[in-house]
Amino acid sequence: MTCPICGKPAQDRYRPFCSRRCADVDLGKWFAGDYAAPSRDPEDIAEAAEAAEAAEKGAQNPH
Repeated sequence: MTCPICGKPAQDRYRPFCSRRCADVDLGKWFAGDYAAPSRDPEDIAEAAEAAEAAEKGAQNPH
């Protein structure tokens, strides 16, 4: 098995990662929201659309 972050061989102590650093990088990705499962819930879709519209308006009017 190779480390999903850098591709080096995984170490038993940090499996599936090769090191503490790569494990921490992966954890940071979770915290940042880089990993997400798509939702088909209508409420989630509506909330995401509203957030996107608000972000777009904020980008157009940065004041």
